[in-house]
Amino acid sequence: MTQAARDTKALESSLYMQAARRVPITLVRGEGTRVWDDTGKSYLDFVAGIATNSLGHAHPGLADVIAKQAHTLIHVSNIYFSEPQIELAELLIGHSSLDRVFFSNSGAEANEAAIKLARKWGRQNRNGAYEIIATNNGFHGRTMATISASGTPRYREPFEPTVPGFVFVDYDDLAAVKAATNERTAAVFVEPLQGEGGVNVPDAGYLRGLRAWCDEQGMLLMLDEVQTGCGRTGTLWAYEQAGIEPDIMTLAKGIGGGVPLGATLAKEHAAVFEPGDHGSTFGGNPLATAAGAYVLHQLIDTDLVANVRARGEQLSRRLKGLEDRSPLVGGERGAGLLRGLELTQDVAGEVVVRALEAGLLLNPVRPNIVRFMPPLNVTAAEIDEAVDIVERVLQDVGG
Repeated sequence: MTQAARDTKALESSLYMQAARRVPITLVRGEGTRVWDDTGKSYLDFVAGIATNSLGHAHPGLADVIAKQAHTLIHVSNIYFSEPQIELAELLIGHSSLDRVFFSNSGAEANEAAIKLARKWGRQNRNGAYEIIATNNGFHGRTMATISASGTPRYREPFEPTVPGFVFVDYDDLAAVKAATNERTAAVFVEPLQGEGGVNVPDAGYLRGLRAWCDEQGMLLMLDEVQTGCGRTGTLWAYEQAGIEPDIMTLAKGIGGGVPLGATLAKEHAAVFEPGDHGSTFGGNPLATAAGAYVLHQLIDTDLVANVRARGEQLSRRLKGLEDRSPLVGGERGAGLLRGLELTQDVAGEVVVRALEAGLLLNPVRPNIVRFMPPLNVTAAEIDEAVDIVERVLQDVGG
């Protein structure tokens, strides 16, 4: 380890609030699906900034767009119009089932806006209804409202009392949603596929059932596509695979290719914000939306989403194949390039550490689940290389 690396870690421990469990490497450079640390060691990056670096690292086209915009106009605030913001808005609305968009800086902020929309909509359209049905193991962000809406008690409990108005039911349980619905219910808020909760995939009819129930009861269906949107699951939006349309959808992570950007989209009837209801100083500024527009063009105009499907099928097939070769593997699940390897023991942390040593970055999303989230332009050779590393690691851990 170099002196610079030692200094970075020492400074971090003395200066930075210790809110994150960092992996003990300092990354200094990236290209495509690879990153390098300050010792010169390279790693295959199957975390991708937590499903954020859609086009990988140092993508030439994205870098050029960011540089050009930085030399032109970085920020003006939403007091004024800006062209990149309108270009991205046109792309999102033109290629989704939603009608209006509000830009922010992150998934948590996008979900805050969705929660506010639901509450105001309930006040106007459902006799003051304000409660939102969310799901156990769901995750919607780290702000007070979004952590209150997240169904993992250990995230909420340190900050109680949390924001009231959220009711939790088991994921993939339509009957539980129906039982929890009452006159106070304004909306149902779920992820099409739970990412942080363990890469949990619902039954094929779950989202269709939620859509039908919300229609029957006159409530909003809100989908958190912060992790599943922008091509990650093999279609532009995960809701397309269920054959439904949400009233509100939230995006972030992959939409900016690594540049902080979030978006809240709504059907016309749910887009109830008026001037003064909401705002964001940095949200949708020219730099972020220029990056977002480039990413969306790549998703819409190239074969990038087709690559997600092909590489996702390959990754799924290779991970499933490990079941026959390691007693530690209990299965795999996911969609597209958001996949989880289920282990028969709570050794996900050890698997990830050993993979790191072998040159592969992974994420232990639960004690027995390892999450795979490579860039959307990952190659077939890189998929094979990553799974080969995992197989060797499993042999070491299991041996």
